Amino acid sequence: MLNKDQIAQRIAKEVKNGQYINLGIGIPTLVANYIPDDLEVVLQSENGLLGIGPFPTEDKVDPDLINAGKQTITMTKGSALFSSAESFAMIRGGHVQLTILGAMEVSENGDIANWKIPGKMVKGMGGAMDLVASADNIIVAMQHCSKDGQSKLLKECSLPITGIRCVKKIVTDLAVLDVLPEGGFKLLERAPGVSVEEIQSKTEGKLVVEGEIPEMTFEV
Repeated sequence: MLNKDQIAQRIAKEVKNGQYINLGIGIPTLVANYIPDDLEVVLQSENGLLGIGPFPTEDKVDPDLINAGKQTITMTKGSALFSSAESFAMIRGGHVQLTILGAMEVSENGDIANWKIPGKMVKGMGGAMDLVASADNIIVAMQHCSKDGQSKLLKECSLPITGIRCVKKIVTDLAVLDVLPEGGFKLLERAPGVSVEEIQSKTEGKLVVEGEIPEMTFEV
């Protein structure tokens, strides 16, 4: 199975030149470390920063520079700082082409639940609803199963929904999958050493398998 950095590294391969990209809290923030040097993209943080760089080394940490997950970050040349209101005007105005988010559940129709577990105290939905409603493309980074072994790729989400029919692609610790327009998860790649049968057994929603499914590859 993939670790968190490998999930982020695989998602970085989906990034296109010239995109404005929002990185959600958790695994998505690691994607900044793996974007190829030959691509010019702009990473946006919803708390008011445009132009996030890789995570800082210990000698480069600036406690005044943080992302939405309160992690210290670096800024690239030409970066801009602004208010949260301006940040969400940018998001709601459709100026972010790609959003990479974590999730607790995704349904076979592309619904996402990623903000609340009933009975647990949360401060609110935050910017997740705006992000999934506004971006052209939503990629989810997540674990394929919960800690007790239950599938998180479902026929229908059981947790409160963040967005409906919005997820386009999912990268888990087991596989890369597209969400089909007609519903269902299409298996594109599998983690090294993971069989199609194992992925099938751990996917509650409809899984579409066509032909030979290649293993993911990573640069050493």
